[in-house]
Amino acid sequence: MYSFNSRVRYSEVNKDKKLDLTSIINYFQDCSTFQSEDIGMGLSYLENRNRIWLLNGWQIQVNRYPSLGETITTGTWAYDFKSMYGYRNFIIKDSNNEICAAANSIWVLLDTLTHRPVRITDDDIGRYYMEEKYDMEYAPRKIPIPENLKNYDSFTVVRSNIDTNNHVNNGQYIKMAEEYLPLGFKIRQLRAEYRMSAVLGDTIVPMVSEKKNLCSVVLADTNGNPYTIIEFER
Repeated sequence: MYSFNSRVRYSEVNKDKKLDLTSIINYFQDCSTFQSEDIGMGLSYLENRNRIWLLNGWQIQVNRYPSLGETITTGTWAYDFKSMYGYRNFIIKDSNNEICAAANSIWVLLDTLTHRPVRITDDDIGRYYMEEKYDMEYAPRKIPIPENLKNYDSFTVVRSNIDTNNHVNNGQYIKMAEEYLPLGFKIRQLRAEYRMSAVLGDTIVPMVSEKKNLCSVVLADTNGNPYTIIEFER
């Protein structure tokens, strides 16, 4: 497992002084980026080969949200590569080695010239060490679009939403979607499926479905085609 240590910062907590979900996702993304950079297969390596890894889906389970100032360890490892897909687990542990959050993620290798997925080769993954997959109940990759969606006012993608791939960052979609959760909704599990990449200036139409313990948010274009489908479970 590749890992790094940190403390929960004030800029990462919510009104309850707890690490928020977007910050958990940022820790996960940073951890995988650090690993790739440290083994020489980071952003520059990918750019030189006209490749990028795009996130296809998250499944994140939260046992507890670490508190302000708490020491945490974020870890990640790859557990499988098949065809165009890479599979990676993440964890956040506290100082007692208790798991605060764990995640499964699915990535797609994309050719930046053709904008199409490509088959993974040893040149793409040769320096990653694979480990056993994390012991959790794995949900399906695909998330069905729920019925009886309620539309909300659309908004425009701004510069602060954009990452190094010139797309809306994975965590930004989650932050957008959280705005439509009922008050007091404490997230126990998140599932997200990314279908299209929104870019600067795109219009996003939020559509929401609420059930007893589930809130689904579809962030779509003006034709109703989903950029992302996000399922929050309390």
